[in-house]
Amino acid sequence: MSEFNTGLPSTRQIQLYIKDKRQVEVQLSTGDIFVGNIIWQDPECVCLIDKHQQPVMLWRQALVYTRLRTE
Repeated sequence: MSEFNTGLPSTRQIQLYIKDKRQVEVQLSTGDIFVGNIIWQDPECVCLIDKHQQPVMLWRQALVYTRLRTE
């Protein structure tokens, strides 16, 4: 398991999304897109709550992008 580096800009950005309860859109390498709020992150995964209030755990290595939802 890799060490969780809280000094990385990407980690800090996700922490800001969590803190501000911002809705994000996440695309996976499979092409699947998830929309919701990230509630936690660790070195391997991020957990997103979807529109049905269900937690979805996403492996970091599968992420293509994470961006703020503007709609």
